[in-house]
Amino acid sequence: MRATKRVPAIRPEPVQTKAIRPAALAVLFLALGLALRLWHVTREPLWLDEAYSAFAADHDLAFLWRVVPLYETHPPFYYTLLHLWVSVLGDSLAALRGFGLLSGIATLPVMALAADAAGRWLGWDTERRRWLAVAAFGLACLSLAMVEMARQVRPYPLMVLVYAAATALLLRIARDDGRPPRWSILAYLLLLEAMLWLHNLGLLYAVTLTIALALALPWRRLRRGDLLLLAIGHFAVALAYLPGLVILHEQSTVWRHATWLRFALTPMLFDRVMTLYGVPGWVGVAALLLAAAGLGAIGRERWRLAAMLLVLALLPVMLAIVISLTITPVFVTRIMSPVAAPALLLLAIGTVGTVRRPLIGIGAAFILMASMLAGDVQTRALGAFQNWYGAIDWLAARVSPGDMIYAYPNEGALPLRRALGDRSLAIPVRAIPAEVPALEIRHGWHPTGTRGVSSLPQAELDAIAQEPATRAVPTIWLLRLGPETFDPGGGFLRALARDRRIVRHYRDGPIDIIGLSRR
Repeated sequence: MRATKRVPAIRPEPVQTKAIRPAALAVLFLALGLALRLWHVTREPLWLDEAYSAFAADHDLAFLWRVVPLYETHPPFYYTLLHLWVSVLGDSLAALRGFGLLSGIATLPVMALAADAAGRWLGWDTERRRWLAVAAFGLACLSLAMVEMARQVRPYPLMVLVYAAATALLLRIARDDGRPPRWSILAYLLLLEAMLWLHNLGLLYAVTLTIALALALPWRRLRRGDLLLLAIGHFAVALAYLPGLVILHEQSTVWRHATWLRFALTPMLFDRVMTLYGVPGWVGVAALLLAAAGLGAIGRERWRLAAMLLVLALLPVMLAIVISLTITPVFVTRIMSPVAAPALLLLAIGTVGTVRRPLIGIGAAFILMASMLAGDVQTRALGAFQNWYGAIDWLAARVSPGDMIYAYPNEGALPLRRALGDRSLAIPVRAIPAEVPALEIRHGWHPTGTRGVSSLPQAELDAIAQEPATRAVPTIWLLRLGPETFDPGGGFLRALARDRRIVRHYRDGPIDIIGLSRR
């Protein structure tokens, strides 16, 4: 008999677990990141600064570019983008928050792209770059600063996105693998211009990006055309920002002499800074450990990459602290949130770059991410930053027909009216001395740092209290937003209380409401 030829059994190929694991981990990070950013995002009312954004976006472009620069410290560019956004999607709370959420979520893949560009600069293989991208993606998903800013109706989430994208482009332009494409240089210049116009401290970030570019570029390998493009491009960026510089100069006088902000070098400052780079407290040592590991993985031969990331992560904070100590307080943690992007990128390199002792990087990253997640959950559990819904619920149970809310300072009327509209409540509100922006009040003191909000001398407060329209109100509900800062002597309260008695008092953080009924 002929021997039958045995056909080997077809066995399934082993699953490439290494290719699946990074993708599965990225999906987990994405789920956590989305959950943290969307957690009750439409249940928390707009706080004061967000109400300013909604107020500006509700006006036309002529108001944004002619009136807003007269009182607002920030350029009108962000308000213009928000105006266009709400023109299409409406001005509901979900629509307003959606603009920041979209920017915050878009930052996550940009961080992964930046990590891949850094991995290529380091000469890492595909598998290692994939893990680096997942590490940067995961850190961005859980970052305390990025999660919180994505929920804000302010320019901060867009600033984080622009700064992260500019970092990714710098990594592409400066690495040693040939001539940078012209599109990357042009895109970087556009982002540089956007950073200037998004915030009054955008100039700090523009200076930082320029210094980082100068340190990172391989000058000897660049062609004359590339150098010419960079020179002309930066000149054009500076020229286009001249109107913004004029606005900044006009507002700087008021900000220097009438700011609410106070600054001091205290242990609390370190915790606030560490919130940007990881987490506050002793657990923040894990971030420092990863940063050191990242610098070690980069090595001396690629010092330009290390210098670029350190400048992008540290210089804006250092400049803000120096200005706060020497000129006027400008350091606010949320304004510094864009530095989280290059900082987390360095931490991701430290996570994946510890080849000889991988457990050190992975262990430190696990501790840091677990602490980030715990901090995010704790922050979300605290609820709204300013609970205007709680305030108007308290008011609605006590306001009678004919009563009126007097908002002093006048800016308190902005988030109050927004919350009243969200609850479909109609309670008359009078802003004192006038509606924002009260530009006609030229002699007032500006303790909030803007010409649109003026406190009044006692004589004028007394006159308002004695007006027939004021005396006719059965119960005046005096809303004072941060009274210790704006009106530490309680001048308006004293004026109203001369022929009225205090019947109710509500206090929640800076929101202070006092009911004064006629005797």
